[in-house]
Amino acid sequence: MARTMQGVGWLHLFRERPADEAAGFDAKLAADLRRANRRDRLRALLLAAPLLVLLLLSFGIPIVLLLGRAVYDPTIADALPRTSETLRQWNGADVPDDAAFAALATDLRTDQAGNQLYELAKSLNSRLPGARSHVLRAARALATGDVAATPASSVAAIKADAFWTERDTWAAVKLGTHKITSFYLLSAVDLRWNADGSLGFAPADQAIFLRIFERTFLVAALVTVATLLLAFPFAYLICSLPARYGAILLIVVLLPFWTSILVRTAAWTVLLQKYGLLNELAVWLGLAQDRLELMYSRTGLIIAMTHIQLPFTLLPIYSVMRTIQPAQMRAAASLGARPLTAFLRVYLPQAVPGVMAGCLLTFILCLGYYITPALIGGASDQLISNFIANYVNVELNWEMAAALSFILLALTIGLYGLFARLLGLDRLKLM
Repeated sequence: MARTMQGVGWLHLFRERPADEAAGFDAKLAADLRRANRRDRLRALLLAAPLLVLLLLSFGIPIVLLLGRAVYDPTIADALPRTSETLRQWNGADVPDDAAFAALATDLRTDQAGNQLYELAKSLNSRLPGARSHVLRAARALATGDVAATPASSVAAIKADAFWTERDTWAAVKLGTHKITSFYLLSAVDLRWNADGSLGFAPADQAIFLRIFERTFLVAALVTVATLLLAFPFAYLICSLPARYGAILLIVVLLPFWTSILVRTAAWTVLLQKYGLLNELAVWLGLAQDRLELMYSRTGLIIAMTHIQLPFTLLPIYSVMRTIQPAQMRAAASLGARPLTAFLRVYLPQAVPGVMAGCLLTFILCLGYYITPALIGGASDQLISNFIANYVNVELNWEMAAALSFILLALTIGLYGLFARLLGLDRLKLM
């Protein structure tokens, strides 16, 4: 009884506290909670800090530096400082005066002595096809003793090549003297600045990148649809079977992960040959009169990419399907729903997040495929990643590679944003 009265007394004191004292207690409690939350967040941040630093140094900074080269190219400006200064006063209406030719001659001699000539020729050639040979020819002409004697002879030597007497040539040189440039990004979508300062399409024989992007997205879409048609019923089968048999089928799906993508692609090069296993089987079954040309074709490319990407589509779908209770379908049937109606109205809406996640993952991965198109696809089936690799490894044009990478990244992010807006970010997360 005494304890009861004591508890009632404490309760009475608590209830009778002044309002300002209660408000102070609430504020102190809220401050303590904020400090505790800050400590928890700081502790979590410190635990993740090594991984974040590693990602920043090995992924974030290199990507930013690479993409920065799409808009920053100081090669021409550094190689032609005198010419750049002279062209600032040029109105672009006609060929510049002799002062620009004299400045160009001086810059070319300096570049040849400082080993910058080949970089200049390569950079100008990317802006004006065929310019490389003219730059080198002009430098060789200026190196002779007679030409180097007087400025007038240097100007005459450059004007002897009709290439340097065209307004388009000097317009390209002037555009190249700006270190911050939109040339490469525009070229990546088949656009360019005209000599009069207007924006127009590239010539038909040079406008290739829009077709390549279209081909890349088309192949990625076809592979995504093919993997979905195979993965959805297979995931449904795995979830419908007893756990033991479902686990066996799941292991069969995961088997390709035990070998590298290069090995799997090489295996498909054997299967798709004209006298390979698939052709032999088709002829033996009477499905084809003549042997099919599957190698170096888009059909073979889609077959190989579908096999490689199938687990990436199936696993998100399976992870969502296994959370759907079979009792829901039985309940729908007990309420009079037909099997197809129950599937479309009850089962499928719950599986949509997994379908979207698997399809989006497969589609994005297909956009960056390189090895499989290089080994199995034909010349007309190379994707954008093959061209990026060519600019990096063969042509050493990092600026164009960066521009194509930037456009591809922007399109991928835009696609993800579209899916996120239509379906919601919470439904796009990988289960």
